Amino acid sequence: CLCNCEGRVKCKRPFFSLLLYLTGINIVEPSNEELPPPSKPGMYQLDIVLKKGNNLAIRDRGGTSDPYVKFKIAGKEVFRSKTIHKNLNPVWDEKVSLLVESLREPLYVKVFDYDFGLQDDFMGSAYLYLESLEHQRTLDVALDLKDPHYPNHDLGSLELAVTLIPKEGDFREATMLMRRSWKRSSKVITALCVWVCVFVTSQHQSLRLSDVHRKAQLWRGIVSISLIEARDLQPMDANGLSDPYVKFRMGHQKYKSKTIPKTLNPQWREQFDFHLYDEQGGFIDITIWDKDAGKKDDFMGRCQVDLSVLSKECTHRLDLTLEEGEGTLVLLVTLTASAAVSIADLSVNVLDDPHERKEILHRYNLLRSFHNIKDVGMVQVKVIRAEGLMAADVTGKKNPPTHTYSDPDICFLTLNVKDIHSVLEVTVYDEDRDRSADFLGKVAIPLLNIQNGERKAYALKSKELTGPTKGVIFLEIDVIYNIVKAGMRTLIPIEQKYIEDEPRVSKQLLLHNFNRVRRCIMFLVNAGCYINSCFEWESPQRSICAFLLFVVVVWNFELYMVPLILLMLLAWNYVLIASGKDTRQGDVVSSDSERKGFMNKLYAIQDVCISVQNALDEVASYGERIKNTFNWTVPFLSWLAIVALCAATLVVYFIPLRYIVLAWGVNMFTKKLRDPYSIDNNELLDFLSRVPSDVQMVGIPYYIHPYCQLLQHCN
Repeated sequence: CLCNCEGRVKCKRPFFSLLLYLTGINIVEPSNEELPPPSKPGMYQLDIVLKKGNNLAIRDRGGTSDPYVKFKIAGKEVFRSKTIHKNLNPVWDEKVSLLVESLREPLYVKVFDYDFGLQDDFMGSAYLYLESLEHQRTLDVALDLKDPHYPNHDLGSLELAVTLIPKEGDFREATMLMRRSWKRSSKVITALCVWVCVFVTSQHQSLRLSDVHRKAQLWRGIVSISLIEARDLQPMDANGLSDPYVKFRMGHQKYKSKTIPKTLNPQWREQFDFHLYDEQGGFIDITIWDKDAGKKDDFMGRCQVDLSVLSKECTHRLDLTLEEGEGTLVLLVTLTASAAVSIADLSVNVLDDPHERKEILHRYNLLRSFHNIKDVGMVQVKVIRAEGLMAADVTGKKNPPTHTYSDPDICFLTLNVKDIHSVLEVTVYDEDRDRSADFLGKVAIPLLNIQNGERKAYALKSKELTGPTKGVIFLEIDVIYNIVKAGMRTLIPIEQKYIEDEPRVSKQLLLHNFNRVRRCIMFLVNAGCYINSCFEWESPQRSICAFLLFVVVVWNFELYMVPLILLMLLAWNYVLIASGKDTRQGDVVSSDSERKGFMNKLYAIQDVCISVQNALDEVASYGERIKNTFNWTVPFLSWLAIVALCAATLVVYFIPLRYIVLAWGVNMFTKKLRDPYSIDNNELLDFLSRVPSDVQMVGIPYYIHPYCQLLQHCN
């Protein structure tokens, strides 16, 4: 198609002709030279609707089959349909969208009969040759199923609706890069001419990013699904209950939940992610099954989620009514915008462009603090390279799906920040063509700990981030955010966490948590001992300073001094850190993964259990003693408490609190001076120690009603 715009532009690229026309460039086409023909698209989108099957082969004893369909391209399974039970003319009506790199590879369609616990039976296969399809047109295709070993057998047919759509990534990509080039240079015409020449004469350079996309198979977004619960399910077992589990499928991606035994209202609290390859969304097929040991699981219902109607960057709570069954399924679905991982982001460093950086800084400056409150900031991750990864394949080699990037061919990813307290997680996988990717390592980086522009090597860790694994990854991260928005977001409650880890008994975790609690308690105990040492006059200079400070603070105390003291404490710790006297290293929890003998571990667990037992007994005893004081368990102590409370009420009523605290402090500081041999005690704890706990009351008739006691006293 030729485009002649007022005799100034004549080009076989209508899009570029329009751009040249708008910028006023006058290009005269040579009369004897023909411009190269437009290149074929580098990728195609294949939309398939699996309609139904006709007269399929019988594979079960009952004269029926349980058919399902598989699609393969270049030996890789790209789709598996649901199973239609006991039907030779099944109706699927399932839609799938596939990205195809080359039309030379046909679509291989295979049909199987599902057999629980056994190998599935082959029911026939057929090829769909993609080169014979028309572009941008939906065609109804009937595929006759054949068995290569018995080509004369009639195994039925499949009906499909197929649409082949060329993905014009070249033009969109060139448009985006040209737009950035206009911003980088004031010479718009020169930049445009260079891009046109490069595009026409060098297809390799203009398609470089599309090649990266084809090789890496980057997804357009992420679908995060939280399986919460189901309500009022259909009973499938003889006891009136069920053992339900859920299956999810989106294209060739699948997930199966755990089984919740003996319930009609199961609580799963599971979370998983699907990769979204289609920008238009897609469908998630959900089925619920009842687990039966030794026989085929019972079907309990199905439902479907249409992702195209859900907005991105927002969590949706879905209450789905089950079809072909009873009950409701509750999900949380979150779609991550496709802009988070795009082709342009892989090769373009946005922050290196002065105009782009200025625009981003303007977007997050203080003057725009109340504009779009949810947009807190952005983070750009530069993935440089990885080294020393552990071997995941049989050959001992690694195949990271993001390839091995090194200068100057570096991967850039730009992500939006909604909470500055978020943690950036980077995971490295080993890509395998015929099976799921293998985990190689993971790092978690809090956004607030990132130093902008710092190229740093991060040691890879395990999935739980509890221990190191082999390899390091080199990253350079920049975070730009608005301080006011980040502060306001801090005061907003964190999104409710529906996903809960399944509780497990762990001796190491018990010991670890006990040591954490003991450290916190010991800090308070040490602080109390330090204050008590001032009362005991162990260091006269320290006690005199503490006494004078106590008198001055109490005498001049005002309510504003409480936040002022906390502010001074924060400032003091900041000064220590800035001067290099960082005391936080002593607070870091040491790893409990040291190798110990079996007996040492056993003794450590025994000590923990005894300590926890004694601590619980102490806390419960004091709580019960307070209760028994007010319950008149020991009337004498209850009467004594009444006298003490009456006296305290009168004192507080007539004497200002400042004088009472001052008198208490003077008494504490001078007690040791007045009587050096006095025993340190706490009157309140001494009183409570006389009140029996519930355990001590067993078999001891402490309680006497006050009226009966009064009669006994009168007699």
